[in-house]
Amino acid sequence: MTRSRTRYGSALVTGASGGIGAAFARRLAAEGSALVLVARDGTRLAALAAELERDHGTVVETLPADLADPAGLERAAARLADPDRPVDLLVNGAGVLGGIGPLARRDPAELAHGLALNTGALVRLTRAALPGMLARGHGGVVNVSSVMGFLPAPGGAPYAAAKAFATSFSESVHGEVCWNGVHVTALCPGSTGGTRLHRSAGHRESGRLGRLLDVDDVARDALDAVAAGRPVCVPGADYRWRVAMSRILPRRLVRARYYKRWGRRLAGGPSPSADAQQPRSAGP
Repeated sequence: MTRSRTRYGSALVTGASGGIGAAFARRLAAEGSALVLVARDGTRLAALAAELERDHGTVVETLPADLADPAGLERAAARLADPDRPVDLLVNGAGVLGGIGPLARRDPAELAHGLALNTGALVRLTRAALPGMLARGHGGVVNVSSVMGFLPAPGGAPYAAAKAFATSFSESVHGEVCWNGVHVTALCPGSTGGTRLHRSAGHRESGRLGRLLDVDDVARDALDAVAAGRPVCVPGADYRWRVAMSRILPRRLVRARYYKRWGRRLAGGPSPSADAQQPRSAGP
């Protein structure tokens, strides 16, 4: 395979054992980047590393770690901060959907695990990577967020809120570091095929938000975006339109659509009244 130009000499990818993380790893290997692959499943990491070394001749290091566990998270952070082995690009791809259902019936331990992985690890690893990138005047961070972060999501409130955080965090930090040659991009895909996100949480893999995006196209779009210094990347014209409408329309109309579509199903009762869908205390 002919390599395209190398944009990042080295990259650390979390959640690399499958789905979007593995797609990032394959595309970066094809571009000639040396890789550090992080995930809980060491066996899957080793298999992917062997594939990339065979197909692209790239140098691949594996780091099995559970990023929801403080010890595993600190191992990954230490690798990012190592001045003798600089990392030019961080892809925060690790994440968990968790259960689907009303918050009042969700397991508190599961909720804590999801927040630790979806927000805590993202912040810790970004913080670990930035000082070296800023000192070198070059680098990038891709934080995998979601279109769900722009929308109300009854039944998936913790996940949607975590993705809203990831997008806002990325936009804000990008404004701090872009003046020094470092870019931070929130990748906000809709439903994406070829991932294990839904299956690992016990859900069927279906396009809850719309058509299934191709996972390789998603990784490509994100790498183009971070290299170009774009703080938010929403792959797919249809999903970009949906995000734009969520920002343009009055928020009460956006809530009405998703309360009716998802909230009513969770309640298991008749269609809620307009007043129930739009409690006055919910704000503008």
